[in-house]
Amino acid sequence: MRLIYLLLLSFVFMHFGEQAEGEDLSLILEVDEEAKEHAAYIEKNLPNVEVVATYDLLFHGIAVKGSQDAIKKVVQLDFIIASYPVQTYTALAVNPPDPTTESTPVSDLHAVLPAEINDTKFTGKGIKVGVIDTGIDYEHPDLRKNFMGGFDVVDLDDDPMETKEDLPTLHGTHVAGIIAADGQMQGVAPDAEIYAYRALGPGGMGTTIQVMAAMEEAVRDGVDVMNLSLGNTINGPDYPTSKAVNEASKLGMAVVVANGNDGPEHWTVGAPATSKHALSVGAYEAESNVPSLYIGSEAKKVTLQTYPFTAPWELERDYEVTINKEDVRGKMALLEVDETTVVEDIISLQEEDAVAVLVYEEKGTEGEWLMELMEATIDIPVASLSLKDGRWLKRHLSEKTLYAETKYETKHAGIASFSSRGPVTVAWQLKPDIIAPGVNIVSTVPEGYDMLNGTSMAAPHVAGAVAVMKEAQPTWTNEQIFNALKTTAQQMEASDGTPVSPVEQGSGLIRLSAAIHADTIVHGAPLTFGKVGRHINERNQTITVENLSSEEKQFHFNSPKKEAGFSWELPREFTVAPNSREEVSVKLKTNSILLNEGIFQGWLTLVSDEAEVNLPYLVVNETANYKKVMGFSFDMNRFDPKTYDYQLYIPEQVNSVQIKLYELSSLLYKGDLLQLTDLEIGMNKGKIAKEDVEFAGEFYGLIVVELENGKIEHYDTTIYLE
Repeated sequence: MRLIYLLLLSFVFMHFGEQAEGEDLSLILEVDEEAKEHAAYIEKNLPNVEVVATYDLLFHGIAVKGSQDAIKKVVQLDFIIASYPVQTYTALAVNPPDPTTESTPVSDLHAVLPAEINDTKFTGKGIKVGVIDTGIDYEHPDLRKNFMGGFDVVDLDDDPMETKEDLPTLHGTHVAGIIAADGQMQGVAPDAEIYAYRALGPGGMGTTIQVMAAMEEAVRDGVDVMNLSLGNTINGPDYPTSKAVNEASKLGMAVVVANGNDGPEHWTVGAPATSKHALSVGAYEAESNVPSLYIGSEAKKVTLQTYPFTAPWELERDYEVTINKEDVRGKMALLEVDETTVVEDIISLQEEDAVAVLVYEEKGTEGEWLMELMEATIDIPVASLSLKDGRWLKRHLSEKTLYAETKYETKHAGIASFSSRGPVTVAWQLKPDIIAPGVNIVSTVPEGYDMLNGTSMAAPHVAGAVAVMKEAQPTWTNEQIFNALKTTAQQMEASDGTPVSPVEQGSGLIRLSAAIHADTIVHGAPLTFGKVGRHINERNQTITVENLSSEEKQFHFNSPKKEAGFSWELPREFTVAPNSREEVSVKLKTNSILLNEGIFQGWLTLVSDEAEVNLPYLVVNETANYKKVMGFSFDMNRFDPKTYDYQLYIPEQVNSVQIKLYELSSLLYKGDLLQLTDLEIGMNKGKIAKEDVEFAGEFYGLIVVELENGKIEHYDTTIYLE
């Protein structure tokens, strides 16, 4: 089965291709606060430019279309802060694993169907869910009924169809199916209404401003839930998309965001999952009894990927493997996929009494025939092999007889290795908030189905769950829904029984039914005490305990384990009246002299008569190690070939940043590209004349940062200069 290991689609860095002569250009312009007045000015004074839309809820912008010459005049207007081309792209590669390798990190796991997390009678009926993504294939039979509309901010029209030619995409269709597919497969909320907003174009590329424009279109359409399975690598809470999430939340949207696929290191969560008001989601990997084949005569292990629509792989002895379709009785049949007959071939092999079928693909066409496989009745197990293993078996079977024994390995449930971890710089918050299934997720893709991996797949599980909760608890606020999911989450444990750290799992694994029926909700978790230093620090956090039951409840905290440098002051036993809330204060005193470097995290346990609630906490020592420069880009200005634009994000005050250039092949030092001082915390942008850049070609770039304490840190990047 074709797998995509890291599927979080980035939208920050792009190089723009050449505009076809005579072809209109679509553009979104960022302006100051008077967007409507500026749009009127353009319509009056530049009649060859069409104003398609104005934006003034989440940011201030104008979407326009026109010839390249006409657009050049627009971008030179004084009130234009920035311009963002939205028509030509060079995609950032999000590659499937190399099929010639022995296996992939997730290729030996079982498939997961989204509907499995919804163990309730509710289906999200009547709830509007906006999917900010690559568009969707709304003609797919499993999505056709629930698709209700949307907008395309790439082509600036009302047709948010997934890109099917010229760098085709499938991401948005897969995400939408997880939320609300209703056909051969079921999503988490199969009766929810899907609104699609195409913010990422061919190859899954887009810009910050497109994502914000798509979010604003969703707000104007009145969606109840918004899913963003996209992001970048900027670990800061004040990136524009994170701010837009905050604004959308203030306007009543429940915004769910993928945490990112840059794990397993700390500090890898990226915007907009860094937003304080986003429900940020990491990826959970379920426990599985993983089958593989062992061919003893060759000491060869062959990894299997089983299909969810066929009989389970439960073979208990060794069987001969054959490539002879005429002699398969009592044997495993190896089948090279022919996309036009593969399902017919599997059925034929079943009728000839094969015990199992092994398939491998030379061309990666599975999405086109998986729908047919789902509809067929297959009573024997079917599994796919990597291309390398398939070719190996075919070659050896042409020379000798091989017998394969099935062996099983139990894989412990946990956090997917690719899932980005927290914390968030600047605000020092703990992300993700929660985790959901994100490995081997089967869902819709254009003209079929596929199984993909990523926090992009985890987030729509939660978006669907929020839609279900809105139907089940129509009087609850978004705050109550989000915090009920966190309060009732299952704390994940490592194989040795110790809790997985909060920066990996947030509050834990989503439990939808428990959240719907919660009679206690804790507001204010996770507890983030910020960045500490200067010896003695005292911090206070307030949580609110909400009792939704008709009876009085008693609560107390278990005493946390004593640690050097930590001193807790927790409330004594307290009472919360029926259908009431009670605020309680949690105080922490730290001594930085006694603390080790890094971050400090753990769990406080709130206990009532019926249950325990595990509340994650986080403290960041000022010596914690995180990148001091992020999101650096250096690109030619599209409308002024004499100018380069650069940007970089700074999470804390620094003395200076230098960009040094080295030859790629020899690593010989060529010179300095930039020397920057007086940088602000957050995004820093600037311009430099091309005539002031004496270099051309592709270089190894070394980013040298001098911190306020005089220490030096280095990061590398690749820089292309025209």
